Amino acid sequence: MSNVRELSDNNFETTLSGADRPVLVDFSATWCQPCKALAPTIDAVAKDYDGRLDVYKVDIDQAPSATSQFGISGVPTCIFFRSGKEVERFVGIEDLRGIKERVERVLSVNA
Repeated sequence: MSNVRELSDNNFETTLSGADRPVLVDFSATWCQPCKALAPTIDAVAKDYDGRLDVYKVDIDQAPSATSQFGISGVPTCIFFRSGKEVERFVGIEDLRGIKERVERVLSVNA
């Protein structure tokens, strides 16, 4: 079972503002081949950092408000949040090592 949960426009803001640890949000689309290629890597990050990082997925076609709010113009786009605020992002496919380096940076920043 995946540790990656789905977010929609209905629960995006409340989930982020209520998070007590850093959050990674993967903005993707069902029709996006690079998103499908990145999904197993995001699943691995969610599993490896379970309890230290919350990982969510947002389907840009199902959450137009959140997509617009964060200026998502290409997918996949992954955004890291701390205390409800964006702290880092990347667009496109990145390997597991690269994403883990980003996660470690985000986790090492004082809240």
